[in-house]
Amino acid sequence: MRLLVTNDDGVDAPSMHVLARALEDAGHELVIAAPDHDYSGAGASIGRGMPDAPIEVGTRDIDGVTADAHAVAGPPALCVMLARLGGFGPVPEMVVSGINPGSNTGRATLHSGTVGAALTGANFGIPGVAVSLANYDENGEAAVSHYETAAHYAVAAVAWVIARADRPVLNLNVPNLPRTDVRGVRAARLAPFGTARAAIVGARTSEIRIEYQPTDVELGADTDTALIGAGYVAVTPLLGIRRDPDGDVDAAVDAIGAVSADSAMRS
Repeated sequence: MRLLVTNDDGVDAPSMHVLARALEDAGHELVIAAPDHDYSGAGASIGRGMPDAPIEVGTRDIDGVTADAHAVAGPPALCVMLARLGGFGPVPEMVVSGINPGSNTGRATLHSGTVGAALTGANFGIPGVAVSLANYDENGEAAVSHYETAAHYAVAAVAWVIARADRPVLNLNVPNLPRTDVRGVRAARLAPFGTARAAIVGARTSEIRIEYQPTDVELGADTDTALIGAGYVAVTPLLGIRRDPDGDVDAAVDAIGAVSADSAMRS
């Protein structure tokens, strides 16, 4: 299958190179397009992308990978959009995003460029896998990274998605362990938050400083954050932009329409 490999850490990130080599070794045809610099936290942003401002694209060579890598002056979701519009040749049939250094768990996945790329693919009708490695300790310090472990499970996840007809998007979070030490793979629900929470540590008129602080809140054992902390690979299927089937839209229509009618009567 032709896969788009992207990330939010930039085309030169070694973690993405490990993923690309593993996918190509598994027999997939790759198109690689990723931001030309770090776009972490970009979510599904595509930037301005205006017709009067061409998008700059460079090239890179990745050791051990035959596919060319495109360095795009924009966030990962833009890379997905350009690939699906044919900007890099034949359109890819799936998005594989990562490997992100650091987990993408909990409802904070809303802000993840890694996850945002996979969900953008879903908006274009193709499935995706977002893969992250929990390689930061409780103090936010980077540890020795077992990217090969994450790549191993990513290849398996891609194979599973290919066999499906429902074109899912999977969020895959892998513990930072050698493969032999991983305890297994578990279905995970999204935790209320990730491994850390943001806090303001300084505010002035001209600037605000935040930091990410570890939390001691005990999460449910079946949440993605708790599972990777326990040594399991956490797998969470995600939906993109979908209408809420339980939303009380009729009441909203009546209320908004009443305000509109009242404004018209007064004018």
